Amino acid sequence: MQVDTSNRQVLKIAGPIWLALIVPQINHMTNTAFLGRLGQFELAANAIAGIYYLVMYMISHGLNNGMQVLIARRAGELNYRGIGRLFSNGIWLGLLFAAAGILITFMVAPFIFAKALHDPHIREAALSFIRIRVWGLPFLMMMGLANSFYIGTANTRILAITSLFMELTNIGFDYALIFGKLGFPAMGLNGAAYASIIAECTGFITAFSMLLILRYHRQFHLFSWLKPHWETMRTTLTVAAPLIVQFVFSIGGWLVFFIFIEHLGQRPLAISNMMRSVFGFFSIFIWALAATANTMVSNLIGQNRQDEVLGIIKKIMSFSVLCALVVCTLVNIFPHVILGIYTTDATLIAEALPSVRMITASTLITAVAAVVFNGVTGTGNTRVNLFIEFTAVALYLIYCQVVIEKWQKPLHWAWGSEFIYWFSILVMCLWYLKSGRWKGKKI
Repeated sequence: MQVDTSNRQVLKIAGPIWLALIVPQINHMTNTAFLGRLGQFELAANAIAGIYYLVMYMISHGLNNGMQVLIARRAGELNYRGIGRLFSNGIWLGLLFAAAGILITFMVAPFIFAKALHDPHIREAALSFIRIRVWGLPFLMMMGLANSFYIGTANTRILAITSLFMELTNIGFDYALIFGKLGFPAMGLNGAAYASIIAECTGFITAFSMLLILRYHRQFHLFSWLKPHWETMRTTLTVAAPLIVQFVFSIGGWLVFFIFIEHLGQRPLAISNMMRSVFGFFSIFIWALAATANTMVSNLIGQNRQDEVLGIIKKIMSFSVLCALVVCTLVNIFPHVILGIYTTDATLIAEALPSVRMITASTLITAVAAVVFNGVTGTGNTRVNLFIEFTAVALYLIYCQVVIEKWQKPLHWAWGSEFIYWFSILVMCLWYLKSGRWKGKKI
């Protein structure tokens, strides 16, 4: 479980993560394409509802990202029982956070949407969707916990299996429930919500089944501490809480961005949903390498090899930039083909092209900043991550307020906010890593 810094090791960890990420992105592209066939309104409503659920998902992602850092550190120390204690208590924490997310949604979401959204039809459609969708959170939390174990112990090949089962289920039920095929009723936008819940349940069952089939539960004592251990929970939350706040704040900023776009009208909102889907798919190389940086940095520190941390971040960063260059080139050569997946409206595609150019340019800086940022996460000083995120999102929202709300600039100028966000993160992360203040951090 102790990693080295070779190119082969980087690709060995990143490859399965990439496979795990590409399947849900294919699903999201399929989902958006299905809804695009229903019309512009469904694309627009799904944009708001999808981003809101992404905020809820970030609670899970933050908790499990903190778990991943801790598990990778224990793996570097070859502390098997420590991994089991973390996992067992992670079950309790995950279920508690899922319950909190469901409660917040039913109490707060109607108020937020009523105050923020101008179009009452989009508001009602988004609320109807999210009231169904949020019941997938417990399954999502548990699947994320299992995935944190797989990534933290460098057993990332399992992720591809889990994602494959989950997303085949999602695509099949999307087709059946959105359009009313295979004997199911046609449910439109809400059909996508039910399909996602069924898929998350499938993913959870698959992820935990693999733990049992491969006997990881015995090797790592994964279910040996099911009675809550408050010290372990405190340690987990010390690392994870800043990440939870960081991720929720980050995607919360994106939710505000999409609310601003909704004020421009259904058409810009529909285009932005396509942009989110396209670049979510084409950025999976970057996010796989970013997750690899998180795990490898934490593992190396656990081995007392701090002097190799900056070197491995630079190596992973070079892979990320190369992938981004290839992706951006392909998207700019074939934009009509790619956008044609989502809509047959030629004018909608033409209006989306300036935003495509803007986002591909920002993807290059994202390729560097995302890896460096996750390298900082791997050091375990997650309060620094929170400060960096808070500052970057504040600058991002100021840009959005001025450019979108005040100046009412065209849509591609709104997407220029990605430059502000990622450049701010990159500058602060580089300063922190070069300062050396992360060395000796115990978690």
